[in-house]
Amino acid sequence: MKFHGIYVPVITPFHPDYSVDEKSYGAMLEHLIAAGVHGLVIGGTTGENYALTPHEQTRQFAYAHEVIGGRIPWIAGINNIRTEQVCEFAVSARDHGASALLLAVPPYSIPDQKELAAHALKVDSATGLPIMLYNYPGRSGAEMGHEFLERVGRSSSFVAIKESAGDIGRIHMLAREFPHLQLSCGADDLALEFFAWGAQSWVCAAGNFFAEESVALFEACVVRNDFITGRKIMKAMLPVMTVLERGGKFVQCVKYGCDLDGLPAGETVRLPLRPMKKELKRSLRDAIATARTSIRQIASEHSAGEQGEKRYA
Repeated sequence: MKFHGIYVPVITPFHPDYSVDEKSYGAMLEHLIAAGVHGLVIGGTTGENYALTPHEQTRQFAYAHEVIGGRIPWIAGINNIRTEQVCEFAVSARDHGASALLLAVPPYSIPDQKELAAHALKVDSATGLPIMLYNYPGRSGAEMGHEFLERVGRSSSFVAIKESAGDIGRIHMLAREFPHLQLSCGADDLALEFFAWGAQSWVCAAGNFFAEESVALFEACVVRNDFITGRKIMKAMLPVMTVLERGGKFVQCVKYGCDLDGLPAGETVRLPLRPMKKELKRSLRDAIATARTSIRQIASEHSAGEQGEKRYA
């Protein structure tokens, strides 16, 4: 499977009583498809998968597949502490039409490289679906290192890696030493660097409310190879990404960004997370407004430049 474009890990809207708001979830899926994203991640961290019951997560797979209706591919986030539960989620995702799986390190157990490889290969044997690995040691406590990547590389199912460590050295290493793994951006504030090193996809949590802007950056860097425009767009986006990555309330920020756009996200998050404070809301709101003004200007300048080139061609 070729990963190409913006893949958004969809938020899970909740009612005030914390039950899943399925109608609003369907509306979010429709919004993102209409915004031109290239794929969706169902059951990801941004969707608060850790706070969903197994029934809620598998129901999400079924409902999302029904709403998406084959218009774009969707990837299933299947992560859990127990290998057996991960395999069950993987089978459910396959049976409900997932195009691929997103597989992270099981949190808290901190497996060594051989143990982690055995875990991943067991999940692979349960479905045979294409797998995008997900390296985020800041959340899982363990890294997908050389030994692990070499071991799982023996299976053709492992086709990509979402790299979220936030380490430029990791991007260099993966591009140089594991070129058979498609590199996917998993750190929103480093998207430009990922594209410069050959990544052709971005699992973009900010895309829940910043979809068109994220697609614009992807098209500039990957489709047109126009890194001059890409740098301008990334420069405009960075204040937003900085609030998301460093504000300490990632999921809350994403949901608030959706709420600002009138999307049916709500600000309710499940425990143990708590709502945002007013100061953080103000910082994000101002950053989004400024970024959008700048990106519209950049797009206008690019369009005018293209028209000029056509006139004098």
